[in-house]
Amino acid sequence: MKIILSVLFICILMGGVHLEAFEYSERESDVINITDSQLQASYWIDLQNKQSKYKNQLLINKVDINRFNRQLIKNNTDVINPLLMPNTLSKNSLVELINGISSVPTSARFYDDGSKLVEKDFDAYRDSLNISGVLSQNNVRWGLVVKRTSLRTFPTKDRVFNGAMDKDLDRFQETGVFPGESVAVLHESKDKQWYLVHSYNYLAWVLQKDIAIGEKEAVNNYVNPRGFLVVTGDKVFTTFVPNRPEVSEIQLDMGVKLPLINSENEAYNLYGQNPYTSHIVQFPVRDKQGKLVFLSASIAKNKDISIGYLAFTKENIIKQSFKFLGERYGWGHDYNGRDCTGFIGEIYKTFGLLMPRNSGQQGKASYGKNINFTSLSGNKEKLIALSKLEVGDLLYIPGHVVMYLGHDNGQPYIIHDVKGMSYYTEDKQFYKGTLNGVSVTPLLPLHLSKEKSYLDKIYNIKQIRL
Repeated sequence: MKIILSVLFICILMGGVHLEAFEYSERESDVINITDSQLQASYWIDLQNKQSKYKNQLLINKVDINRFNRQLIKNNTDVINPLLMPNTLSKNSLVELINGISSVPTSARFYDDGSKLVEKDFDAYRDSLNISGVLSQNNVRWGLVVKRTSLRTFPTKDRVFNGAMDKDLDRFQETGVFPGESVAVLHESKDKQWYLVHSYNYLAWVLQKDIAIGEKEAVNNYVNPRGFLVVTGDKVFTTFVPNRPEVSEIQLDMGVKLPLINSENEAYNLYGQNPYTSHIVQFPVRDKQGKLVFLSASIAKNKDISIGYLAFTKENIIKQSFKFLGERYGWGHDYNGRDCTGFIGEIYKTFGLLMPRNSGQQGKASYGKNINFTSLSGNKEKLIALSKLEVGDLLYIPGHVVMYLGHDNGQPYIIHDVKGMSYYTEDKQFYKGTLNGVSVTPLLPLHLSKEKSYLDKIYNIKQIRL
């Protein structure tokens, strides 16, 4: 696609004003079969409304969303309620959990300078796990996340890569956690700078400074408030507050849920500002001893937020997904972004729906309505299934998940957070390019290799329904 813009360019020359025409030409895209209009949420909403007689139909109501989450936690070991973990863990149980996340990889790893990690390096990482400090019985503690932060394979910030040395893919980066999320705190690193924590869908190491330890009841009350605000923009920030860095300009990613508070003491003055143009939320803060305390924080009413969860409709699915369009791909929530499953998970969190963390955990699980394919399934069978897709349905290929947007000009289109892009050109040449971000693409032309297309490798189509 090519766009030409003519504008008047104003220059200050020799004390005078000079006007000249400026022509801007956007280079043509190498993304196959995409028009500029298809990069707008409104395009797909209009298309959906034309093709469906059920405009903006509620797909699952709030009561059934709660039931969906309860069933997921009950039947799927990859999603838990951290507050329901036992109060103590035996030595064997805790060591098994530590070894499960912090195992030495079987393939080679390299540092940023290209040097290969050797046995001595992994011995040091293993020593940092503090397995010698595991007791016969170990108390579990609970906490709240106070800022967006990373969960890591080992208690270290060191970045390591596989043999391909793709420095976008830090192999010690697991996932991210966000303000207000509850975690079970299971263990402490040898240097006492990291906790081993279990969030609702992951177990890994997190910096202690990003977790506030509190009483279980206080944590439970916080994550189950009567009234709450949900962040529906890609990123929203709390209002700036002088001398209060704990609640000042804190980044809140899509899906973050914070309790709303009504305080007469702060009705007219919060940190020197009248809060009538803002929502006041209760925000978790870590005190100097690492303990959980709460402060009030404000979020301007003009920000992209919702009081309570969004209605789970196809229109809202499209709107939410397009808010990430163009965000750079971030493996395991690296680069202050997200990857393919983080993209899906954050969208669905705005409706109150929980999801497992990894694509395989999502695609191979039985929750929702599934159309599973085997190695014997042919592409004809898959094409028939694709013709019946609904907006928001999820398609799984090994290591990746994409979201269906709609059929346009006879072919299915998807939105996904993705690294690479490959397809055959009109003259039968195999083209390899990059996307490296949240992108809208047609499904059928995309390939994983010269021999295998996305269509070839789809193993499940999942619809999030009861």
